[in-house]
Amino acid sequence: MSFRDLKNFTEMMRALGYPRLISMENFTTPNFTLVSEILIWLVKRYEPHVDIPTDVDTESDRIFFIKAVVQFMATKAHIKLNTKHLYQADGYAVKEMLKITSVLYNAMKTKQMALEDAVEEDSNKFKFDLGSRISELKAARQLASEITSRGASLYDLLGKEAELREMRTAAIARPLEINETEKALRAAIIETLEIVERIKEMISNVVSDEASLDAKIEKKKQDLERHQKRLQTLQSVRPAFMDEYEKIEEELQKQYEVFVEKFRNLTYLESQLDEYHRLEQERFEEAENTLRIMQHKLREEERDLMKGSLKDSDSDLDVPEDEESDSDLEESRPSKPQPSRNAPVAGRGARFTGNMQGEDSDDTEDSEIDADEDDEEDEDEDEEGEEEERREEDESLEVLLSRNNRPPRGGVRPALLEESDDDF
Repeated sequence: MSFRDLKNFTEMMRALGYPRLISMENFTTPNFTLVSEILIWLVKRYEPHVDIPTDVDTESDRIFFIKAVVQFMATKAHIKLNTKHLYQADGYAVKEMLKITSVLYNAMKTKQMALEDAVEEDSNKFKFDLGSRISELKAARQLASEITSRGASLYDLLGKEAELREMRTAAIARPLEINETEKALRAAIIETLEIVERIKEMISNVVSDEASLDAKIEKKKQDLERHQKRLQTLQSVRPAFMDEYEKIEEELQKQYEVFVEKFRNLTYLESQLDEYHRLEQERFEEAENTLRIMQHKLREEERDLMKGSLKDSDSDLDVPEDEESDSDLEESRPSKPQPSRNAPVAGRGARFTGNMQGEDSDDTEDSEIDADEDDEEDEDEDEEGEEEERREEDESLEVLLSRNNRPPRGGVRPALLEESDDDF
């Protein structure tokens, strides 16, 4: 039993209206109760007034029930069933019961189709399509003309029946001539012999063709064997250039390994070089930031010194009226102004700063500038490679700035204050 048969059986029983739901798992094990119920229902469906024993409690009752069902279906429906398979009550029993359900299902489908056709005919009675009937009218007209012509020819032939009857009876009554019969038989024999000869020639041609094909096949087999032997010899013989080829292949493998190693080293060195450039760039930026901070601190210190010198100069000018000597006047006079180290450069804003002290401020500024230059030179010595030109330009620019910011030695002193009695 196949899964398809079991599925078809369940679907047919559902279509026939069996009241119980049949699952495909019911017949995995023997289930005689379900099989007996299905057989009784099918028999009643086929013949409602039949009398079938329904007692299946004992073994003899079950055997008697199976025999009665099989005998009924064989005599009434002409369906042959296997009693052993039915008694097993498993998938094989389903295969036997499928024979009965197939007959009932086909009968039901035929009845439904007949009802549908009758309904369709009833609905088509009141429909009249002139377009579809034109071809039928033409065919009817042609058949009518043919019937007329055939009837006329039949009438003429029946009119000649009296003469033809006499000729037919004379031909039948005439005795057969043996010579003519022999001639006809000999002609038929000769014709048959010619046909046989032609067939023999065709057979002989087939035999010759078969022999030629056998010869060609044998020749091809020999060629194949010869080529196989040649292939084996070529495979066994070592070529002359094979040694050189293997040597070159080994050298190529070595060169490839060297190439891979160099390429790997080159890649590593490039990455190290990039890392070095990045560190140098960070160091350079850090040095620039440090230099900028130092410059800012120096400006702040100079600004503080200038403010302190201005306060000192103001305190020197405030002397008592009792001391009016020339020496005191000379000391109280302001010293010559000294320009700041941050002199204005082209492209920058002009700003002058200084103090009121003499030679001491020059020495201090010179020492600060020299210290800055030494620091910058120490930082510039650490630069290498591509930063040399930039470093030289920075050094030249810083030297130029330091020279411009340095106050002149022989600067013009400011004019002395006019002496007057009204100043004090």
